[in-house]
Amino acid sequence: MPNPPTPPTDRKAPTPTIVLELRVQNHPGAMARITALFADGGFNLEAILCVPLPGGIESRMLLLVSDADRLTHVEGELARLPDVLAVRRRADLGPEYFEWMAEMGAGAHGHHR
Repeated sequence: MPNPPTPPTDRKAPTPTIVLELRVQNHPGAMARITALFADGGFNLEAILCVPLPGGIESRMLLLVSDADRLTHVEGELARLPDVLAVRRRADLGPEYFEWMAEMGAGAHGHHR
């Protein structure tokens, strides 16, 4: 007797991701303005890492962005935001970097999955 057919799922194939590195002004509202730009464009931010740079005036943000094929327009919009000082793609980083950072953070606080 043959196996029954596999039911269709609503899940789409994963879209390509890219990591963007931003150097931003470190003050209230900067992250909200940046993430709103992605939301308005219909992007999903898969992961966000933001740390202050020495001195605390600027921060470094790493964003794992899905749908990398449509990203060029948003990069231009980011560069025009007053809070954003620099934007660059990080081909050397991927989802694994964020997973590793999450594990490091969980280990530092005694949490385990």
